[in-house]
Amino acid sequence: MFFPFLEKLNFESCCINSSQLFKECHMNDDVGNSYEFSLVSCKCVGAYVRNKKNQNQICWLWQKKVSSDNDRGFQRFLDNVQYKSSGILRYERVFGQGFVSTGGLETTKEFVAKLDLKPGQKVLDVGCGIGGGDFYMAENFDVDVVGIDLSVNMISFALEHAIGLKCSVEFEVADCTKKEYPDNTFDVIYSRDTILHIQDKPALFRTFYKWLKPGGKVLITDYCRSPKTPSPDFANYIKQRGYDLHDVQAYGQMLKDAGFDEVIAEDRTDQFMKVLKRELDAVEKEKDEFISDFSKEDYEDIVGGWNSKLLRSSSGEQKWVEKEKDEFISDFSKEDYEDIVGGWNSKLLRSSSGEQKWGLFIAKKN
Repeated sequence: MFFPFLEKLNFESCCINSSQLFKECHMNDDVGNSYEFSLVSCKCVGAYVRNKKNQNQICWLWQKKVSSDNDRGFQRFLDNVQYKSSGILRYERVFGQGFVSTGGLETTKEFVAKLDLKPGQKVLDVGCGIGGGDFYMAENFDVDVVGIDLSVNMISFALEHAIGLKCSVEFEVADCTKKEYPDNTFDVIYSRDTILHIQDKPALFRTFYKWLKPGGKVLITDYCRSPKTPSPDFANYIKQRGYDLHDVQAYGQMLKDAGFDEVIAEDRTDQFMKVLKRELDAVEKEKDEFISDFSKEDYEDIVGGWNSKLLRSSSGEQKWVEKEKDEFISDFSKEDYEDIVGGWNSKLLRSSSGEQKWGLFIAKKN
């Protein structure tokens, strides 16, 4: 079967707008059958990264199959709903350049310091987002980092950020529940606020254990919940996002059951709330600039979401385990500003109510 769009491809379009490229990989034959290229893998060429410190050599692997609305459903949800390109830019505006997870560079520095990284070690970042933590580790500790994320949009931004950095970081669009690596490959597995998306965490943690070298460490921060039954609002939030949340101690027990030793499971919800409040204050100060760059709706969504997280966290339900307003609106839009502030306020409300929590987990393979 011939796919006319392939004639139009060039390196620049592949690297800069890969998400649009993947969406165009479909075709109807003469009898009405619909086919598409289902993305199997999209990644940097490892040898080129290691030898040239350049991420611009990209390899795609597609599989031709009959089109299906159900195929790659979760990936499409991430790229079309939760992590749209505009949404990623909004998150980055709040968390800082290169970051889409709580605390940005500040919490990255704190948590990476716990890993005792050594030059030449190999790190796997599961749910790498747009790469800020990976660049930080590679540039400051001379380690080789492999960052994987199921979101095509996230990896596209990561590749763009990598231009000119000359560091040993590879990126790949991949599903961590299906990805395969040889046993004893990595010295560290690192994951920030990502595994909440994974339904079968015990199976994933057993896989992490196999991938780590003896003496290797895993460090995870993730959204958690109170041991109590979630409120209707929090339950709806979990369902809408497709999250699988556990209380902090149960999360740590899953790591122990997977074979890990020296497991640390800390409730970091207080830290989570302090970070949320600081980020929310920054967004509200930059409201006008944010709305100018995005929209009023985006602003309300972000602010509402943050306040909801704070409410759930202060109530004990949600847990976390380890610019000026006018300028903000000028860069984006009033709607974007209100979206962000609303989202942050929602997080604050859930956290302050004790429903939503944040956990830090560290474990070792002996």
